[in-house]
Amino acid sequence: MKSKDEKAYEVQKNEEEWKEKLDADSYHVLRKKGTERPFTGKYNLNKETGIYECKACGNEIFHSSAKYDSGCGWPSFTEPVRPEAIDVHMDYSAFMVREEILCGKCGGHLGHRFPDGPKAKGGIRYCINSVSMDFKEG
Repeated sequence: MKSKDEKAYEVQKNEEEWKEKLDADSYHVLRKKGTERPFTGKYNLNKETGIYECKACGNEIFHSSAKYDSGCGWPSFTEPVRPEAIDVHMDYSAFMVREEILCGKCGGHLGHRFPDGPKAKGGIRYCINSVSMDFKEG
């Protein structure tokens, strides 16, 4: 996985086009690297079967079979649908060192990756903002 600085993304729009496409909360998270408050996202407790897609471009990013309840307040996943579905970028903001998760197709900010996931599933937790995703049942 390449960092955002090394990749020209397939889907590119200027800021005005992103503002037209996305609602204010999704724009704040996906394009300005914001975050939603914990336990407020519509997918945090979702247990339906299907695919989570990037709200900005429709890229399939996580399957519901990889979702689990981590108790952190955001939807958590053990792995993306395929490695190239996401990109990882080092994030040094907020006086922390974290791994930022970006959509592999448009570079939108999805959330962060942490090494505290289920050991049986590789020990990685992908902590993702609900407003950065759409869900398709199936």
